[in-house]
Amino acid sequence: MSSHSQLSDLARIDFTYIPGNSDDVDYTLFRGLFNYPFKLKGASEYLLLGLDYNNINLRFNNENLPFDRKALNDFQILDINIGYTKPINDNWRLGMRITPGLSTNLTASDLTLDDIVLSFDLVFIRKRALEGIKKDRLILGVRYSGNSGFPFPLPFISYYRKFHGNWSCNLGIPKTNIQHYFSEKNRLKLYAELDGFTANLQNGVAVNNSKMAESINMSLVVGGLQYEYHFARHFQFYARTSYIFSFKNKLRDENKNNLFVMDNVTRTYFRTGIRLKI
Repeated sequence: MSSHSQLSDLARIDFTYIPGNSDDVDYTLFRGLFNYPFKLKGASEYLLLGLDYNNINLRFNNENLPFDRKALNDFQILDINIGYTKPINDNWRLGMRITPGLSTNLTASDLTLDDIVLSFDLVFIRKRALEGIKKDRLILGVRYSGNSGFPFPLPFISYYRKFHGNWSCNLGIPKTNIQHYFSEKNRLKLYAELDGFTANLQNGVAVNNSKMAESINMSLVVGGLQYEYHFARHFQFYARTSYIFSFKNKLRDENKNNLFVMDNVTRTYFRTGIRLKI
């Protein structure tokens, strides 16, 4: 969930699946995102308002885990996107987004302050045309997402360059890729990125019948292949298959200390979806 994609995606629907073996976690994610741009008084100045909904289902297959697995099955994440972008000068553009939201397992009758999360992005974008077919884009900034798999401030760095008629690269953090264009509509991408989520555990979950876990954190580092089919000017279908380099599930107490950590053996990751981009 990068800041640039959330500022540029007008709509997206996707589905993610990580199959687990008898000792692992099955993970499924359905996501729907919608942003609407409002043009302001400036020629290229926009306000974006939108919603980002995630439904996450976990199934812990190991029956001998030291906690109640049923309390960790279903998670709801809802973000309200408030984005703003404007040119600073001929070369640079400002992009910013603040995202209040909810991230919880909804096992209690009411929401609490612990269910509320806040995220923000601040980036500076430079685009320029180079000689011939070459062009590049540089994005520098910072992002924090309270419901992501890495809930602490991260640098946002992205350098995109189309260095050949059929090749481009996008190097940076939290994702990087190299892309080959078979045609105007068909593309293949080799990529790596950070993924995952963090959510509040309403009512808590007892670990080893003693300490209470107040939140869950799932962090992933993935890399693989993504195929894209651009079937209209701004519409894109994509499907990816990936290898999981790191997959950790953590139950944490109220001070964010780890009470239980499970490193999944599963290394297969699938995602498919449709997006509408600016």
